[in-house]
Amino acid sequence: MIEHQAMEIKIPETTVRKEEEDEQPLSPAARVFHAPEFNCYVISVIGVKKKIEPDVIIEGLKQTLIRHPRFSSKMVSRRNKNSQTQTWVRTNVVVSDHVIVPNIQTQNIENINADKFLESYVSDLTLIPLDTSKPLWELHLLDLKTSDAENVAVLKFHHSLGDGMSLMALVLACMRKTSNPDELPTLPNQNRSSPRSSRLKAGSRGDFRFLWLIMALWSAIKLLLNTICDALEFIATAMFLKDTETPIKGDFRLSKHRRMSLVHRTVSLDDIKLIKNTMKMTVNDVMLGVTQAALSQYLERRYGEKKKKLGEDQRNSNDMPKRVRLRSAILVNLRPTTGIQDLSDMMTKGSKCRWGNWIGYIVFPFSIGFRKDPLEHLRSAKRIIDRKKNSLEAALTFIVGKFMIKSFGVKVTANVINRALSNTTMSFSNLIGPIEEISFFGHPITYMAPSVYGHPHALTMHFQSYMNKMTISLTVDPTVISDTHRLLDDWEESLKNIKAAVQERRSIH
Repeated sequence: MIEHQAMEIKIPETTVRKEEEDEQPLSPAARVFHAPEFNCYVISVIGVKKKIEPDVIIEGLKQTLIRHPRFSSKMVSRRNKNSQTQTWVRTNVVVSDHVIVPNIQTQNIENINADKFLESYVSDLTLIPLDTSKPLWELHLLDLKTSDAENVAVLKFHHSLGDGMSLMALVLACMRKTSNPDELPTLPNQNRSSPRSSRLKAGSRGDFRFLWLIMALWSAIKLLLNTICDALEFIATAMFLKDTETPIKGDFRLSKHRRMSLVHRTVSLDDIKLIKNTMKMTVNDVMLGVTQAALSQYLERRYGEKKKKLGEDQRNSNDMPKRVRLRSAILVNLRPTTGIQDLSDMMTKGSKCRWGNWIGYIVFPFSIGFRKDPLEHLRSAKRIIDRKKNSLEAALTFIVGKFMIKSFGVKVTANVINRALSNTTMSFSNLIGPIEEISFFGHPITYMAPSVYGHPHALTMHFQSYMNKMTISLTVDPTVISDTHRLLDDWEESLKNIKAAVQERRSIH
């Protein structure tokens, strides 16, 4: 009788580690972004000052972008008996398969507006899903001269790859300063005074310790009460609390797979900073205030046009309903932003850094209506956002979202988020860009206009600063908002009116 001795096979630790690195599960947020109810994409239009050289761009991407794990991994779904798992699996990337250079007949475009051609081209991309057999990104290089750029590049990637802040930082890590090709882009310092440090300084003095304790206790109570109120509002919004049916609110039960229209306009960042410094606000406060003024002006005209069509009396100067509930979902990045240098080191040296979708939501109510003093829009927006800052609403929505995914699954969570956002009117986001001119593999950039689509809003407003400019990007459902450029006109006009009011105030004082 021959005895068979069991052999123990040891797998080298390096092999196990390599398999773990080559295959990573999708984060909870990434899984939600892949749900059919909430399938989101990011598109960034980048204008450059010279004719694009595709070979140079492809070679540059080989040395940078595809060295990031998410941009060199494909999403793989595996269905088990009771569940479905989704993982990122590393793969060999053929960069030329991701770079698209369309053959544009410039002779035909001369007969039409090049800017309109670009808008149409980018809008058509919202109907074309990315190929899931490859990493979920692509770059379109357009030999097209527009009013504000010599050529245009269009980056498209799936939102599951990362949040807006991380993706923007990664793109910037692939770029260099035009003045010094060896230096990475520089972002402006955000000099935020730390309330904690100021309190500790006050608390270090014996005479103020008791006062500091009372103030800290009161701040904690306000934080708790604000968070509870915001949480109840979010629950009510997910269940039944709907915004007013205004001309900019869409109904996404009627059209799920729709062609979105993407447009942009650039204004002076110096004008925004002038308002910010005079009114002692942040840039984000100013953007919210101007947006509120622009939406009020736009809706006033739309309601007036509606009354005119119906033949109603036009003597009333205010054609809008007296009370309009119009709220925006503001995306908040909860994780400390990954630095440009960290991402550059990841791509060049293979080091590790933070990555993923760590985002929460704030429901921001715009105060829509006519104001005799345009500065009232700024004050109103600042009061609301300051109150929202003193709340854990964004963190709570993120934590509850993760809990729901674990407890009820991705489909239920995506449906709840979809329903909550559908009951609001729009989305709003603002990103800070470089303060100096940068180049994309030797191509100096004139503007960057990123935006998002796939979520249940007929209007998304995104703001991107760059050098001394601010680019406003709108993603709209053209079946709801057909006059997109008029909305941009209203935003620009509102900025001019508020700037004039600020200058008048400065001259008086």
